[in-house]
Amino acid sequence: MGVGKQAEQILSKVPEVKDVFDVGGFSFGGSSPNSGIMFVTLKDFADRPGEEHSAKAVVRRLFGGLSQITGAMVIPFLPPSINGLGTFGGFAYELQDQTGGPIEGLAAAAQQLIGQGYATPGLTGLFTQFTANDPQLIVTIDREQTKSLGMSMSDITNTMQVLLGSSYVNDFDFNSRSYRVYVQADKQFRSVPDDIKRYSVRTSAGQMMPLSNVVQVREGTAPKTITHYNMFRSASINGSAAPGYSSGQAIQIMQQLSDRVLPQGMTYSWSGLSLEEIKAGRQSVLIFALGLLLVYLTLAGQYESLTLPFIILLSVPLAILGALLAQWRRGLIDDVYCQIGLVMLIGLSAKNGILVVQFAEELRGRGLSIVDAAVEAARIRLRPILMTSLAFILGVMPLVVASGAGREARHSVGTAVAGGMIASTFLNLAFIPVLYVVVKSIGRRHTKADSQP
Repeated sequence: MGVGKQAEQILSKVPEVKDVFDVGGFSFGGSSPNSGIMFVTLKDFADRPGEEHSAKAVVRRLFGGLSQITGAMVIPFLPPSINGLGTFGGFAYELQDQTGGPIEGLAAAAQQLIGQGYATPGLTGLFTQFTANDPQLIVTIDREQTKSLGMSMSDITNTMQVLLGSSYVNDFDFNSRSYRVYVQADKQFRSVPDDIKRYSVRTSAGQMMPLSNVVQVREGTAPKTITHYNMFRSASINGSAAPGYSSGQAIQIMQQLSDRVLPQGMTYSWSGLSLEEIKAGRQSVLIFALGLLLVYLTLAGQYESLTLPFIILLSVPLAILGALLAQWRRGLIDDVYCQIGLVMLIGLSAKNGILVVQFAEELRGRGLSIVDAAVEAARIRLRPILMTSLAFILGVMPLVVASGAGREARHSVGTAVAGGMIASTFLNLAFIPVLYVVVKSIGRRHTKADSQP
């Protein structure tokens, strides 16, 4: 039974699978007679309730079933998260050979790295399409014998090209349609390797000479394709993060594994979505810092003070702590959606501090002491803070309890923002007045010390 039929039988037993489309002789690495690709359509998301029926869970289950096929290496994978950035879902790792040694060394290093990766927590679904032992037919032409028989090397190669492959001749029109004409040997004359020896080529003397006089055919192994990355021979390794790990953690684990396992002369790079994720990850700290700076400069201009904005911004760590605790309690990871929520919390948590500090400054202008102004501001502003915060928290609850396709992203951003706002609302009601008293008292002492002669 063919490999495609075996894979189709295994897929037909998966209850989540709706349709299967099989294409032989084609893969994302190019066309070849010993490759193929299958496109599997799952049932509607509403018909697959529960995490155990998700696309990731289906792929994890298929790894065991498809690995039982002995005639080929059959690997299930998810499509990339963003179309156009890579071919497979998960991370894209490029193993590079800088030694220029035998190609078998690159294949051995790739298989060793994959084997160690499966034994490392945090990684799953590692595979590579690169192999150095693909079966091939090696045709050797005896040049001296060809010359002595009056045969041309170009005639020999062109004959094999036309009869084994094909050659375009022209187009012709029939019944208002245009058809392309190709010349090729019939299938019974190109089914086995020995058919090559049955072909004939015309010599310079006009005689037809069989290729068996000058051609030898033998079996061998070699890489189907040799790819290069950054000018070095490379092997692409794809994989994904294990359940409970983020893609960023999987990349870090893969980097640590590479530093420990790769032999001398082998290095690695990242490509596709993984490369973009690494570049964007380096900017997250900068974006967060710029957000804090923008809020600080805005508050400094509003209050015409350099110390009061610090009181308000000190409420941000409490909000971030609440967001991370909420993520941890739900078993979520610190992904890009969570980081978006953290940036939002800079302004949302500062809002509560502004309500207290601004009113405390107004009370100070009426003659109240620092402590009395802080306590009275917290008491009077309690209701507005609770009303606005609870209204916002209730507004993001649909994200926290979202269902359906894409719920992971909604859960992450909703949980981070809701958890941060809950912590910011209740903790800052106690911390902001205390911070106001501490900072204003320190500033008052410095003012008195500077005014003394």
